Amino acid sequence: MSFATIQILLARYKFTILTLRMKNYFLGLLILNLSLNSQAQTAQFISTKTTDSNTTTDKSPTIKNQHLLPLFGETTKSMQQIEMDIKFLSDCDQNFESRTEASKFFSDRGWSYLQEGQLDTACYRFNLSWLLNNKNADCYWGLGVVCFQKGYLTDAERILRKGIDIDSNNVGLLVDLATVDVIHFKESKDNWELQEADQLLGHALRLDSTNATAYLKKAVLEYHKKNYDVSWRNLHKVKELDITLLDFDFIRDLAECKPDPLGFFNAVKE
Repeated sequence: MSFATIQILLARYKFTILTLRMKNYFLGLLILNLSLNSQAQTAQFISTKTTDSNTTTDKSPTIKNQHLLPLFGETTKSMQQIEMDIKFLSDCDQNFESRTEASKFFSDRGWSYLQEGQLDTACYRFNLSWLLNNKNADCYWGLGVVCFQKGYLTDAERILRKGIDIDSNNVGLLVDLATVDVIHFKESKDNWELQEADQLLGHALRLDSTNATAYLKKAVLEYHKKNYDVSWRNLHKVKELDITLLDFDFIRDLAECKPDPLGFFNAVKE
């Protein structure tokens, strides 16, 4: 048995208990949180960030190690790298029932490393997941989150769209891409970002009309469109579904533009 095989087996048994996920989104205070959406065991990191964060700026990756770039940098691999990939796939074929199962295993490990803040290691695990099954939407979601956390907004959008192309009914994935769109709009001022976000959130809410996070992002979206009454309506929907998701900094910003028509949040302005 090869050393690589032993590593796979040890990791497989050691971290089996870590693959459980929760069905509801955890509240994120700019930290990494776990969630489960539909059948995919995934983590949802982007839409749990502060609704109007100023900390993220768009930039491009400068890392030269292909293993640490999303989708291995999407460039031609050397013969040595190809041989390593073949060996890795062969080991997985011997130790998993299918490559689909193996892909899920490595994407689960990617989410675990994301939770720990180890972005490069998470990126490599998601890359391995993609190598095993490029139809696994979870690996694109995870790589999109890695890009977002590193400030690569354009790459985050592009890779998250790849995931949605595969799983267009994944509510968490839809909300995450919409969140990146809105944040990117603050820098680019490109109305197309808001148009896409509006379509994504509309689709997400048609799939799950009780998703408080989607209503919160919709409120932020309408705020940027200067539709303050609509923003307040969505914010009140968040209050009804999950009041703990409310962002009071955002509420103050909205109240400065227009007081809450229902009066509930007007005291926050003070």
